[in-house]
Amino acid sequence: MSMSTHLTCPSEHALPSVVCWVVTVSDTRDERTDITGKFTQERLQACSHQVARYRIIKNDTVQIVSTIEEFKGDPQAHVVIFLGGTGLSSKDQTARTLRKLYDEEIVGFGELFRTLSYHEIGPYALLSRAGAGVINKKLVFSLPGSENAVQLALEKLILPVLGHAVQQLRK
Repeated sequence: MSMSTHLTCPSEHALPSVVCWVVTVSDTRDERTDITGKFTQERLQACSHQVARYRIIKNDTVQIVSTIEEFKGDPQAHVVIFLGGTGLSSKDQTARTLRKLYDEEIVGFGELFRTLSYHEIGPYALLSRAGAGVINKKLVFSLPGSENAVQLALEKLILPVLGHAVQQLRK
């Protein structure tokens, strides 16, 4: 994955570091081939965030729900970023499963992600079900598994606001 030359990290009006989980949802990737999982961890750490947990799970509703339950029970974790499973295929379970679990959906994330994606991939952007929400006063992001989509979401949307968003949820 190519590394962008510009990385926007938290501002002075945000928590300087938050504790994150990175979860790749895939039936084919392993730790050796999970480029987006590695990239996500590197980007979070480059902005002084902590990656407390990284794992790869199957594209399976039960595993996604189990991961969320475990995440909710981690008193240190603030954010979980799911990579993969956001397409329209019946096998893509991440977006449809998480949407049912959100206490509140952050609709602006999906809208902005698809708008930015449109400028890169055209009308295919509308097929993405990338999303974000709040579960148990914690942030949950659901991104497509492609390298370009992950880089776009992290650098343009997630990293610039992560510390501020977590700070707001803790009030």
